[in-house]
Amino acid sequence: ALLCRGMQPSKNKNTDKAEPFYRLSVPKQKTSSEIINEARNVLRTLRTRRPFTPTEDQRKLFGSGSTRAPQNRPPSVFSLHASSFDLAESRPVSGVRLSPLDHKPVLVTFAKDEDSSISLPKPPADAAEVRKVSSARARLFRRNSQGNFLSAKMVSSDQNEEKLDCEEPAMMSNLCRSNDNCLAEQRSYTPFNDENRQLICNERISRLEREDFLKGTAGKFLFQLRGESDQIKKAGRSSSWPRSTGWKRRVTGLEDETRMNESEEEEIFWHIKILPILHELEKVEDNIENLCLACTKLYQALNEGNMLGKRFKRRSVLLKTLYKLVDIDSDPLCLKLAKIILAMKVDGKNLLSVCKLAFKICRNEKNDYIIQNDRLLDCLLEVLRTEDLQKSNEALLYCMGAIKFMSGNAVLLNEMVNKGAVEMLLQLMKQINTIKENDTYFSNLGHLLVQLTATLRNLADLPPARRQLICSGAVSELCVALEQRMNAKDVCTYIVRIFSKLSSYNDFCAALADCSRCYILFLALLNKHQKQQDLVIRIIFILGNLTAKNNQAREQFFKEKGSVNTLISLFQTYRELDLNAQKRYHERGGEGKKRPKHPSEAEDVLIKLIRVLANLSIHPSVGAALAAAHRVVELLVTVLEYKSVDDSEELVISAATAINNLSYYKVKSSAVQDKKLHIAEILLKLLMSNNMDGVVEAVRVFGNLSQYHEICDFIIQKKIYKFMIALLDAKNQDVCFSACGVLLNLTVDKNKRALLMEEGGIGKLVDCLRDFGPADWQLAGLICKTLWNYSENLTSAASYFGEDTDTLLVLLTSLLDEELALDYSLNRDLRDYNKLYWEREFKPVAEKLLDRIQSHHSFLPTVTITPF
Repeated sequence: ALLCRGMQPSKNKNTDKAEPFYRLSVPKQKTSSEIINEARNVLRTLRTRRPFTPTEDQRKLFGSGSTRAPQNRPPSVFSLHASSFDLAESRPVSGVRLSPLDHKPVLVTFAKDEDSSISLPKPPADAAEVRKVSSARARLFRRNSQGNFLSAKMVSSDQNEEKLDCEEPAMMSNLCRSNDNCLAEQRSYTPFNDENRQLICNERISRLEREDFLKGTAGKFLFQLRGESDQIKKAGRSSSWPRSTGWKRRVTGLEDETRMNESEEEEIFWHIKILPILHELEKVEDNIENLCLACTKLYQALNEGNMLGKRFKRRSVLLKTLYKLVDIDSDPLCLKLAKIILAMKVDGKNLLSVCKLAFKICRNEKNDYIIQNDRLLDCLLEVLRTEDLQKSNEALLYCMGAIKFMSGNAVLLNEMVNKGAVEMLLQLMKQINTIKENDTYFSNLGHLLVQLTATLRNLADLPPARRQLICSGAVSELCVALEQRMNAKDVCTYIVRIFSKLSSYNDFCAALADCSRCYILFLALLNKHQKQQDLVIRIIFILGNLTAKNNQAREQFFKEKGSVNTLISLFQTYRELDLNAQKRYHERGGEGKKRPKHPSEAEDVLIKLIRVLANLSIHPSVGAALAAAHRVVELLVTVLEYKSVDDSEELVISAATAINNLSYYKVKSSAVQDKKLHIAEILLKLLMSNNMDGVVEAVRVFGNLSQYHEICDFIIQKKIYKFMIALLDAKNQDVCFSACGVLLNLTVDKNKRALLMEEGGIGKLVDCLRDFGPADWQLAGLICKTLWNYSENLTSAASYFGEDTDTLLVLLTSLLDEELALDYSLNRDLRDYNKLYWEREFKPVAEKLLDRIQSHHSFLPTVTITPF
């Protein structure tokens, strides 16, 4: 900030004393925040590119940079066959354990029935026994069926339960006749003719219509048989109709009735909907397209019949058919198979095998398109949500690996966010974090954590995912994982990459800054992995983001034990690496070659590291301490000594900015003050370069250093003041501001004020005031302060300002008119902001300067003043 000493407005005009303006403020007069705000970017934060992360050439479970020994980690490439699945694990889970039948049936022959050719059980005396025998017999026929047959007739119970006893003989006779028909059909393997089939369906449907309110959904399935008759005919084979005692008798108890109805529904649905599709799948000679189509129909049918999951009775038959198809080497087909198998809720070895199958499909980037059109992601997310972490850790590893591959596709990545994958992954991470290092599963779960954090890294690119990560407390969980897995470089790298991406955003950066533990963790990682460039550069980048806008973060990091020493150690390490690389480059005769566009790895670390130092120095106490840290200043100076702005633009400009920030602090034992002449000498090279950004940074440093008489003499000796006057023509506010700051400090010395007359300095200052005044009251005030110092011993305005006198008077008069000066503002907020700086920075000194000139000017011409 450019403040005046003794030039604040005073109520007693007799006490006013003309004194020169000085470059630096007096600390006791204003708070540190005011000093920073008024410093006009004398102290500046640095921006830099986020470290570049190259995309892996191939999709692998563990990247090429993984430090995990191959023998200690699961493979990314493996063979998978039908034999990889275990049929013993495919049996359905029974909800109820059935008790053995008490009644032992005795086979008898009914001679009265001419059509009867086999013996039937003797009907028990009471109705309860009839129900037991009928039910058992129905199950027996289903279990021992050798072929596909359709029963000729199924008898439904009458509406009146009181007639059961009298109708039992007739019912058993009907059963006997129906059995004969079934056996005949089984022997012949011929389908029903249309007439018989229609008769059977009509008879069954008419009875079911009467009992629809009792049978629930059972009636609903059977009512569709009219429409299914053509489909059965097309199948070219007979279909078996289950015998159901649930339709012959109303069972006692609502639960038993519901269970039997569901069983019958499932049986009918199996034969009508599922079995024909399985026969299609058994045609191995069929082409892949037809098999895929059949799998699609199978999944839809299973979903329609509520047969997905573990409680499907014929589950083992279905899965056995699907497992055989795995041997067909086709990713589209295997994708369909994996989706169905996962939906059947397999576990154990089969879960591991199907997750490997999904992993194998997703590993091929060319399959992304077909994966997008299917719902495999839903099945894999369900596995993550429901499976036991410890019991199924290897299956979860390949499941998570497949999801990681999917996250490399933009369409699938957005789909993950929409399906709640972020919250699901954080919940899984929370479970993993509960496993301690001495646990037997700790190491294996580390493999899973690699896949999980790699997926989160990809998700972090999307704004919705970023918001979910913040709201779900991702920072704390990631920090816990980072602390627990300090020795696992790949896990640390992925977590640090997540932070690196997200810390570029203010909302996440604030959340990370609030996690005080993160600074300790970052320092521990830097000390442990000091030569791991990919890890170090990202941690330094994160620290640079944290300290860019948060004063509390600057102070907190600085106060952590060994923080500055760690930064110095890293600076020395990577400076040596950069020097060695530069030496090898020269030895290979690289001077004539074109320099690479991007900085080297070591140089990039130095850029990010200097940025942290520059950002830390914004804090008043931290900046003062760093200015007194001789080793820090020495390392910054060495960068300017051995690097040129042409070859290493970002590095050199960053070093100059850091030195500029540190030079702002006038403290005892200041390392910058001790080396000020040496710094001025090496900045000449930057000042005279063709790089305007570098020139501006050098001018800023001279603006701070020119407080000292030795530097002012150096500026005069080296003719640098002429260069500063020339910069006033730059037509750039920042350049003019920095150059004017140096000229202001020169005019403090009475012997150096006449230099402004050279090179048309007065006229260029007036031009800057005219061009930038209404838009930049700080710059306008700085120009007026310079002219005030210059005209301290004014006796004649014309002799000091020459032909620019009248122009200056007109400008000052119009700029001091509030209505004219602030009329250009487009909105009230901007007007109030500018008015504040106009009143504080410009008006006090402009009024005094105008009064001085007018009192020493004989004639003031009439000039028309136009609004700015």
